[in-house]
Amino acid sequence: MLDKWITASGSQLAMILVSSVLVYAAILLYTRVTGLRSFSKMSAADFAMTIAVGSLFGATISSPNPTLFAGLFALLCLFVAQWGLAYARRKSDRVSKVVDNQPLLLMAGNEILHDNLQRANLTESDLYGKLREANALNFSQVKAVVFETTGDVSVLHGEDDDVPLEPRLFQDVMGADRLLQSSVDQ
Repeated sequence: MLDKWITASGSQLAMILVSSVLVYAAILLYTRVTGLRSFSKMSAADFAMTIAVGSLFGATISSPNPTLFAGLFALLCLFVAQWGLAYARRKSDRVSKVVDNQPLLLMAGNEILHDNLQRANLTESDLYGKLREANALNFSQVKAVVFETTGDVSVLHGEDDDVPLEPRLFQDVMGADRLLQSSVDQ
């Protein structure tokens, strides 16, 4: 029994090599045809696509089930579905609203929006970590902090208080009215 877990025959290793090369080449080809969006991190669907491709890649090359051709076909289906969803999102605001999360304002200037932090399921410690990561030295430098649709946190900061915020950057951000209003008041 232990022998099955540790050893592999020459034919098994050869099949893993062939499968690895073919599946890897297929992923490159599919990505080339459908575009790099397939591996972007712009929406939950993009993230799911990346996880699914990795899972199928690993399963297809390391075991006989799924078969090589079933794995290649499954990958093709994923890439076509991803392309179709991206196309539908581009063409329809309704589809985009169903699929995409909405960005959320976490800080308006130096004010922490605790209700939005809670809505994003983040702590102040998480926020402070992102501020440090962005090299914000103090709260007075912070213009805005946004929890993006991807789960990333964007920190907009700088020394110059005379530069107004561009409203279009906050077009779909929940809570942005608070930020833009405080920007107008200054």
